[in-house]
Amino acid sequence: MNKYEVIIYWSDEDEAYIAEVPELPGCAADGATYQEALANVEVVIREWIDTAKELGRPIPQPKGRLMFA
Repeated sequence: MNKYEVIIYWSDEDEAYIAEVPELPGCAADGATYQEALANVEVVIREWIDTAKELGRPIPQPKGRLMFA
């Protein structure tokens, strides 16, 4: 189960909901609905972690709620 903080917001520019994972650099997804953005970012989180493992890169431990969020 994903324990990383996910921030979801509406983007007028993209005309979509954007879901970002601050602890995983570059990890983000979008969707036409809030639920779709969340489902899409769950897939991207798994892919981000799998790719980091394959490349031997460190995977940050989830810290939960971030101070700046």
